[in-house]
Amino acid sequence: MIHFLRHFDPRRIRLLVFDLDGTLIDSRLDLIHSVNATLRHFNRPELEGQIIASYVGDGAPALVSRALGDADEILHREALQYFLGYYRLHKLDHTTVYEGIPEMLALLADANAQRANDLQRLMAILSNKPVNPSRDIVHAFGLSDFFVHIYGGNSFSTKKPDPLGMRHILRETGVPADEALMIGDSAVDVLTGQNAGLWTCGVNYGFAPHTLAQVPPDVLIESPRELAELLR
Repeated sequence: MIHFLRHFDPRRIRLLVFDLDGTLIDSRLDLIHSVNATLRHFNRPELEGQIIASYVGDGAPALVSRALGDADEILHREALQYFLGYYRLHKLDHTTVYEGIPEMLALLADANAQRANDLQRLMAILSNKPVNPSRDIVHAFGLSDFFVHIYGGNSFSTKKPDPLGMRHILRETGVPADEALMIGDSAVDVLTGQNAGLWTCGVNYGFAPHTLAQVPPDVLIESPRELAELLR
């Protein structure tokens, strides 16, 4: 069920900015395996999957740092490089697109045919995952053509929830902040939208929907189908 916490007019939304992990794709298992492979390589004990999953959302450096715990700067740097190399090779072993995502994107794209040119709705991705694997994964699942921009955690000098990347997307698309919607599964995504002046949509099916209670979005949805219903 679509649940508005703060009402806005979805018809005015001309830009949708999606998070990636936990919003468009379920990459949990490949991230867990990559972290544990890194821990094994550096003779550290492996962690339970749920613990690793709770560390996801702030980018690869933060994920590796949290998994290592108390370690010196050299080990952190070496472990991050190992993790990135391992994940680059294994990022599509188990990762899937959430059910309903391709259909939802197609419906939103098709709806543009019924809108005037100056009301065309654009879509972009802003992830804290490094940009190259982000783009590779989106391309592998045949979704690239839906998005005018795909940016990752190393595309800018700061990561979400800092608004730098979001403001860059707004400038590139020429869409005002109050006509844009940030869509994600975590408080990081909601804060990113809020910090840049966007409306925000939380999804309850991702990695960290429990964090949305701490930082409530403007609207909550249970499935990709509901997002299509909200915006059509």
